Amino acid sequence: MKKLLFILLLLVPMSHLFSQESQLPKVNIKTLNGQSFNTADIKNDGKPIILSFWALWCKPCQKELDAFNEVYEDWQKETGLKVVAVSIDDSRSTAKVAPHVKGKGWEFEVLLDPNGDFKRAMNVNMIPHTFLLDGNGKIVSQHTAYFDGAEQELYQKVKKLVGKK
Repeated sequence: MKKLLFILLLLVPMSHLFSQESQLPKVNIKTLNGQSFNTADIKNDGKPIILSFWALWCKPCQKELDAFNEVYEDWQKETGLKVVAVSIDDSRSTAKVAPHVKGKGWEFEVLLDPNGDFKRAMNVNMIPHTFLLDGNGKIVSQHTAYFDGAEQELYQKVKKLVGKK
């Protein structure tokens, strides 16, 4: 019986179990002004979303978000893209996030996950961890780490999603 079960498991295509195309989990986190926010409300009227997990202490995270911010207005005009940055800083350093964001001049939405609930639900183990969501909120791509120019590779995927070359 065990052999039969094992053989069946090998024969059944399991790609649907590990597909990147999945919905965002519903988790309560916070806005920069301390209001409760459910991650199910991360939407963009049918247009793509970049969801990036970061922290104050993470220099590559900040470089990536700075790079997004430099081109964000153009990206929005061309594709309607929305960027959402989720800080995983703990409750001791959460108060520093809003002044940091303001000082950087980041124009995109920033949310707080001080307990790490959303991070765990998204299986984020290292940061930066960036997800690309299609217009229906399904995860279509993700990457960890950052190098100069990585934002342009990601933007090419965004343009494909909206049918631009």
